Amino acid sequence: MPAANTDGEILTLKEVAEYLKVTERTIYRLAGAKKIPAFKVGGTWRFSRADIDEWIRRQSGEGLAEPTTGSQGDDQSDDATGKPG
Repeated sequence: MPAANTDGEILTLKEVAEYLKVTERTIYRLAGAKKIPAFKVGGTWRFSRADIDEWIRRQSGEGLAEPTTGSQGDDQSDDATGKPG
């Protein structure tokens, strides 16, 4: 398998921690809480690089829609008298 093809690559806990630039303990906690895609092989955590990359995309996209949720409330407070139009 060519080194450039990382779709099927399996990473260790240490490799994922380095990849995400967090501590190994953080990855261990996330995996144990099922907040990051992981599986165990012989009692040790393993991670699919493709699953981690997809997880990163989902994490990055979750906050994008939030700022638009309160826009209706702003429109209703424009009338200082509070009387119907």
